[in-house]
Amino acid sequence: MSTKPLFCKSLLHPRYWLTWFGLAILWLWVQLPYPVLLKMGRLIGEFSMRFLKRRVSIARQNLKLCFPHYSDAHINSIVKQNFASLGMGLIETGMAWFWSDERVRKWFDVRGLENLNAACEKGRGVMVIGVHFMSLELGGRVMGLCRPMMAMYRPHNNKVMEFVQTIGRSRSNKAMIDRRNLKGMVKALKAGEAVWFAPDQDYGPKGSSFAPFFAVQQAATTNGTYTIARLAKPVILTTVLIRKADGSGYQLVIEPELADYPVDDEQAAAAYMNRKIEHEIMRAPEQYLWLHRRFKTRPFGQDKLYTA
Repeated sequence: MSTKPLFCKSLLHPRYWLTWFGLAILWLWVQLPYPVLLKMGRLIGEFSMRFLKRRVSIARQNLKLCFPHYSDAHINSIVKQNFASLGMGLIETGMAWFWSDERVRKWFDVRGLENLNAACEKGRGVMVIGVHFMSLELGGRVMGLCRPMMAMYRPHNNKVMEFVQTIGRSRSNKAMIDRRNLKGMVKALKAGEAVWFAPDQDYGPKGSSFAPFFAVQQAATTNGTYTIARLAKPVILTTVLIRKADGSGYQLVIEPELADYPVDDEQAAAAYMNRKIEHEIMRAPEQYLWLHRRFKTRPFGQDKLYTA
């Protein structure tokens, strides 16, 4: 479990100078007014398509698999918007790590905060199901401003990035839990904590079930949600941070408790959670992380779905 880390001299080693330089540029960027940041982020994202050809191919393939009824023109339009959102996601990371609470609060509103409060008042842990939108980092900061919590995450290989992101993510939250630390998450939930967890990526065949996800009938889906729900018996609800189309900021949407989660059937639980994630994605599909190879794990004997 990671709380605010201590600075050590090894972080000043020359191997990290480029990382520090990049973080300094990001800090300078996010001092600009939000409307300027929004335009800048979108331009950076669209420009990156020239160099991230493999990711463009993955995003396009994911959309074709999930929405086979969409025309090529429609898919290409979403891909372009998706990369604009990716660029803004970079800027939002800096906003999440470096903005003051006052400045963050100025740019978001909340729908459904009473759902989170009601869940926390039950005296049980609360498993907050998140979705990998491009605004994910900012979403964690916003959620923490509403109610400080813990979050599952993957530690960064770069020690400077790990140091800075842990400090940034802890500005309005309690602690970070390594996503491999299942016992730590269960312990936190049993202690009555609220813990953020995102089960919408392909984490490989181990500990996964194959369940429908949009038009893909067999998508590897982590059983982590099911296992944690069985062990910790938390209240479960979903939340996403949506970037408003008119450029006026963000809306944090917190849904009511998932009262009908199937705790006695692993396969049904995987399918159920995928349906809930689909619902959240369709609030703003162009803002979702389609660049991830969501369907890289296939059932034994089935062909791969990506050429890149």
